[in-house]
Amino acid sequence: MLTTKTPGLYKKYLNMLNCLIWSAFLSRVSGVLRCLRGSNILRLKIKPLAFVLFVSLWFNSTTVFSQEKDNVVWTNQSNNSAESMPVGGGDIGLNLWVEKGEVYLYIARSGTFDENNTLLKLGRIRLQFSPNPFAGQTFKQELILKDGYASISGANGKIKSGIKVWVDVFKPVIHVDIQSNTKISTTANYESWRFEDRVTTGKENNQNSYKWAPQGIVKTLKDEIAFKDGGVQFYHQNQPQTVFDVTVKQQGLSEYQTVLYNPLKNLIFGGIMIGKNMVAAGNDADTYLNTSLQGWKLKSKTPATSEHLTIALNTSITSAVATWEKELKRTLQNAKNDQQASIKWWNNYWNKSFIYIQAKDEAANQSARNYQLFRYMLGCNAFGKYPTKFNGGLFTFDPQLTDSTLKYTPDFRNWGGGTHTAQNQRLVYWPMLKTGDFDMMAPQFDFYLGLVHNAEIRTQAAWGHKGASFTEQLENFGLPNPTEYGWKRPADFNQGMEYNAWLEYEWDTVLEFCMMILETERYDKRNIEKYLPLIESSLTFFKEHYTYLAKQRGAKALDGEGHLVLYPGSGAETYKMAYNATSTIAALKTLLQSLIESPSLPENKRSEWTAMLKTIPEINFRSFQGHTTIAPAKTWERINNTESPQLYPVFPWGIYGIGKPGLDTAINTFKYDTDVLKFRSHIGWKQDNIFAARLGLTEEAARLTTLKLKDSGRRFPAFWGPGFDWTPDHNWGGSGMIGLQEMLMQTDGKKIYLFPAWPADWNVHFKLYAPYQTTVEGTLKDGKLIDLIVLPESRKKDIINMINQ
Repeated sequence: MLTTKTPGLYKKYLNMLNCLIWSAFLSRVSGVLRCLRGSNILRLKIKPLAFVLFVSLWFNSTTVFSQEKDNVVWTNQSNNSAESMPVGGGDIGLNLWVEKGEVYLYIARSGTFDENNTLLKLGRIRLQFSPNPFAGQTFKQELILKDGYASISGANGKIKSGIKVWVDVFKPVIHVDIQSNTKISTTANYESWRFEDRVTTGKENNQNSYKWAPQGIVKTLKDEIAFKDGGVQFYHQNQPQTVFDVTVKQQGLSEYQTVLYNPLKNLIFGGIMIGKNMVAAGNDADTYLNTSLQGWKLKSKTPATSEHLTIALNTSITSAVATWEKELKRTLQNAKNDQQASIKWWNNYWNKSFIYIQAKDEAANQSARNYQLFRYMLGCNAFGKYPTKFNGGLFTFDPQLTDSTLKYTPDFRNWGGGTHTAQNQRLVYWPMLKTGDFDMMAPQFDFYLGLVHNAEIRTQAAWGHKGASFTEQLENFGLPNPTEYGWKRPADFNQGMEYNAWLEYEWDTVLEFCMMILETERYDKRNIEKYLPLIESSLTFFKEHYTYLAKQRGAKALDGEGHLVLYPGSGAETYKMAYNATSTIAALKTLLQSLIESPSLPENKRSEWTAMLKTIPEINFRSFQGHTTIAPAKTWERINNTESPQLYPVFPWGIYGIGKPGLDTAINTFKYDTDVLKFRSHIGWKQDNIFAARLGLTEEAARLTTLKLKDSGRRFPAFWGPGFDWTPDHNWGGSGMIGLQEMLMQTDGKKIYLFPAWPADWNVHFKLYAPYQTTVEGTLKDGKLIDLIVLPESRKKDIINMINQ
């Protein structure tokens, strides 16, 4: 405490310190400057360098403190790969664990699809030491979130060692730094279960595009692995015949095969492992769980106190292995053991957006921590060519540790590798708007953009009209998954249709990604012109296809009110053979309105889409216990799944919500619709926590979101799953993130609602993004908003504080 007896200058310095402490706690430079101006400190004759250094050191220490509380720390070793820790960067993910004194890494990278469209891992690294510092009782493994790497330390008697494992964010290179207080010998073993062809049978084919209906013998073909150039080189080269060719033939598109995009053709992926002080040391064999492996060992030339292991990766579209090798060598030559650029990227990533909770409710604190941990996992594929997959991302592990009956290799994941399940994928990407991770959304957008041509050809071949038809269970070459399409189809069944009771007529999932694209323009003024063909072709399909179907039935293309007849349709995978499904109506209305308002849309196109908007039918309603609710469709024939698309007008489409007309009807739907009540859950892709938050139902939003974001039950807290999919379940984590964000902040036009579903006793410091290049940072303490920074400041007038309202 300062007193009136404090000498003037000393008092001013203490004022400055108090000011810095408070402002650093709030992570606000602007607050520091405002506070300093108020204290006249800027007028003092303080050496600028010393002052800047003081501020810098204080801010850094404060940031470290806020990040360190979310670090994952283990003080005993793991039992198996299910107890691994995610580490990564750029587009590389590692599962890192220490078991029985040995260090293990599974290596995964975005886009490593084999002939069968399995997303293959790139092998396993096993580190052994002699004498072994990890054979003692002292052990620590920590994920350093702030800087994006993991550290391992161990002591065995007087021998002490530390290992840093990090991935270069900007180059496809993994670094392992080993430091010891005495000389030790290190063995680095590159291990592979793909040392020979492997026939996949039964449920193992769920990892590829053949799923439960393989057409003949399916094999995961072997990799090429050898000692080369002072290290161990490994790669997988796709053979000329792939599942793409099988699918094209199955779906009657052979005449178009040469013009269809084929991402599996001429694909080579792999890498090389080298050690600066290591030489080839022969081969060995091992069995891990039920998987046989062969190893290629590098060993220290002589014992040393330091060792550096480099694993450089390369993925190329080329028919020549020599070309792939040349590119790999270039990557290796450019690999530097300099972590500073990667650390800076991770520091900026965390400073860009955050939610820190300090509450008496431990479930709330756990939710905020796991929100950060899952965001770290998403950040590991920031620059991938392909989007982060909902069914495990880059961090799957041995499948029998998820399901004891699945005794397969680490390549396994349920629901396929190259197969895109949009209904699940969307939940991985929606939260990136409020975190400001717009660059990370590009792989998902580019995925669809690259498939427009194939989808248009498919539409034209099947129905003779325009537009891109994107089905659910979509392959990474834009055609329906061949097994979901159906191998045992009636001879006269429609060529464009999936012969599948869950997926038939479900065309509208692409519209959410189109909406995300438009939202990046609204949030960040992103240039989206290159994506307009995707958005317009997706909308064209609905206009053309439902006009086509109506004319198949009769003389009129529209109903008596001038609207499209959206039949047959589908309310998600749940309400089948639907007439005017609410999820589709809400999607078309919202997307068309946003497209019309987009500054990127050429002026001569606005009238076309305005005209289409007028043809979209209205949402239908039904009643429960005298309460009007949103109906899932006008009519439907059966229920197949357990989704609640009658609430899609709440999320993602935002037709109903805080401050909007009809909120009571939407709340009635959440509270009284018997299907919604029956389907309610926090597991996997369930969205009930998001619906509750969007509707301002604080107690229910908090209950469901904390259930969703509670510790996973596995050693790493954010390895949720399998839920309905696989472990780690990324659409589980994504829907948890969305729910927490929506509890904290919602937007409507230019309005920004703070704390619309936030418990008043959850103290929080947050920074989130809002439309129109806006960031909102604030602190809620004891039910009061004690600090708020809105940039640009002109947007502060749009804030509506709903706490205690």
